[in-house]
Amino acid sequence: MILGFDPGRDKCGLAVMDENRQIYTHCVVESPEAIATVRQFCQQYSIQKIAMGNLTTAQQWYKQLKAELGQDFPIEMIDEENSSLEARDRYWQMYPPRGFMRLLPHGMRLPPRPVDDIVAIILIERYLAQQA
Repeated sequence: MILGFDPGRDKCGLAVMDENRQIYTHCVVESPEAIATVRQFCQQYSIQKIAMGNLTTAQQWYKQLKAELGQDFPIEMIDEENSSLEARDRYWQMYPPRGFMRLLPHGMRLPPRPVDDIVAIILIERYLAQQA
């Protein structure tokens, strides 16, 4: 089981996926709640590795996660370039637009909520692609 972690100043995206790309859970949490949620997911899903984005506040979060989970816990830094744009498109694949939103051109649609959790899913997928 792999935990995807999209670190941020105000909010963080989290996702749990297995090596067969089955998603077990995903959520966006406020940054102060992130470590507790990571700990909960590690226990609940027997997380073996974290795939973490390498941009916004990544080094700070990396140190904090190592302190919480232990220096030996494997954390892979993953390039998250363009992941937010990719997550916006993925949002509409996961949650197809309904009603009036279907009529808007694709490029004009913005997800109605933060997509940091979908970024976390994409980070896991990028990690798995690197392993293939």
